[in-house]
Amino acid sequence: MTPAPALLAWLIGQDPGRLADAHLAQAKRCLLDLLGVAAAATRTPLADKAQRFTLCQYPGTRPLLFSEGRASPCGVALHGAWLIDALDAHDGQALTKGHAGVALLPGLLALPEAEALSGREWLGLLAMGYEVATRAGIALHATSPDYHTSGAWNALGVAAVASRLLRLDASRLHHALGIAEFYGPRSQMMRCIDSPTMLKDGSGWGALAGISSALLAQDGFTGAPALCVSAREVAHLWADLGERWYLHEQYFKPYPVCRWAQPAVEAVRSLRDAVGDPNRIRRIEIITFHEAKRLHTVRPRTTEEAQYSLPWAVACALLSGGIDVDAVTTALDDTRLTTLAARVVIQESELFNHRFPRERWAIARVHLADGRVVESEPREARGDPHSPLSDEALHAKFLTLAEPVLGTDARRLLEVVSRLEQLPASALLHCLRAPGPTTVA
Repeated sequence: MTPAPALLAWLIGQDPGRLADAHLAQAKRCLLDLLGVAAAATRTPLADKAQRFTLCQYPGTRPLLFSEGRASPCGVALHGAWLIDALDAHDGQALTKGHAGVALLPGLLALPEAEALSGREWLGLLAMGYEVATRAGIALHATSPDYHTSGAWNALGVAAVASRLLRLDASRLHHALGIAEFYGPRSQMMRCIDSPTMLKDGSGWGALAGISSALLAQDGFTGAPALCVSAREVAHLWADLGERWYLHEQYFKPYPVCRWAQPAVEAVRSLRDAVGDPNRIRRIEIITFHEAKRLHTVRPRTTEEAQYSLPWAVACALLSGGIDVDAVTTALDDTRLTTLAARVVIQESELFNHRFPRERWAIARVHLADGRVVESEPREARGDPHSPLSDEALHAKFLTLAEPVLGTDARRLLEVVSRLEQLPASALLHCLRAPGPTTVA
């Protein structure tokens, strides 16, 4: 038997309001992280373009995430995923080499049916969406020779939760998943790594495809079976659905840059005391895996290039100990950063290649003007499931990202998310309107 019937039965039979508290707690962590990124992303050039396009091409009555104007459900999904994806600081999962929540959150905001949910049900649907999207992503990577963007598979997670909201029966849900897989953007991720642009990770189109698929299936539109769900060769990836929760295997980023650059960031951060004055640095060697080496832009001219630049991330970390939103938006002409980034040389390690994608490693070797060479231990990025960011760290990250945009409303939103299982979902949705003039506490 293929895994499709079991998935359909799980999606229809699972009561999202009765999920274990541990799952809801993790869903809240994911939600808060996504909202902080979305708020900060309103400061990017992509945010303005996403808003203008959506309001022009997808008019409707649903409010946009942290932005003025209203759009159709398809427009809300497209805009929200574009917005979150504009700042590469959101959660992800190693085996998918991508991101589920970036599309799932806008998908849950798109349909008016979400307003009638309890907060507990809303969180439960988000958790269920992570399971479908993550497993679909792992299945797609296992069966396709090309590396597709996250939109190719997070579309199925959006289709699943939207179908639940629309109360589709098993037959229509089956078609919704098939439509989402067929119409999801099979865009090649490494093209955007080699030439970073506003295309990002395809999740805007993934969210759009997911909502569209559920609405089409509701109307009787039929779709081919989703192979990453129904093919026999991926049956083992769905066999433990409801037992193993990939929701708890997401990582959280400390910095708004590509995850592949973050092991190198941790490696150079560990050497800051030994290096001292950055002006003493003559060369910075980074030994890492092939995909991280492809983050090769040395002199980023746009925020997209900065977010996908390992040399830039390393320079920021050496200079200030971390990377903030300004470092990848307004600081691109900082001569201290451009000088350091130009001294980064990236080398590839076969050992680290072998460990990717399950593990991502880097070593830093810094050559100083006095002839000394200081070298780090092999380092992974912070925030992986085995080295998670604490709730306190995630709260601090959220406030750092959200307060410059939302002002005092950021702390109110943090409080609502913290108690969401005790509130109606409408309490959350009310907080996601366009911000007014900011007043930082």
